[in-house]
Amino acid sequence: MARSDFSFFFPFRVRYSEIDGQMLVFNAHYLTYFDTAITEFFRALPYDYQGQVERRGEDYHTVKTLVEYYAPIRFDDEIEVGVRSARIGRTSLTFGLEIHSKGRDERLASGEVVWVNTDQTTHRPAPLPTELVEKLQAFEGGDTG
Repeated sequence: MARSDFSFFFPFRVRYSEIDGQMLVFNAHYLTYFDTAITEFFRALPYDYQGQVERRGEDYHTVKTLVEYYAPIRFDDEIEVGVRSARIGRTSLTFGLEIHSKGRDERLASGEVVWVNTDQTTHRPAPLPTELVEKLQAFEGGDTG
């Protein structure tokens, strides 16, 4: 994907605690960046994720994560994580993510996170809330699927 495929970015500055012995961001932190950016993406919609859990008794189970690394990220680098809904299924939501240097097209990493909406009593998949689907389509300007 290109940077222009994303309408939402969340900024980070790499902290010393996020780097490894090679002075690069330790691989597990990429998923932390993705998770934090997804949370902020939901705020930007705006969508009350916690309210969904409380009202409907449903929550999301992460069923897949993928990270591809293209260029190193170092201590004190300023980065931006782009988030978009790459696919909206009946019960699942796939996020496409990219990490870029702040304000630049340079793609440092990309990823995918797949969530399944799940009834927390039965632990079975449940349809995505209509309100969420509508907000995602409105925010991103069309049907994603």
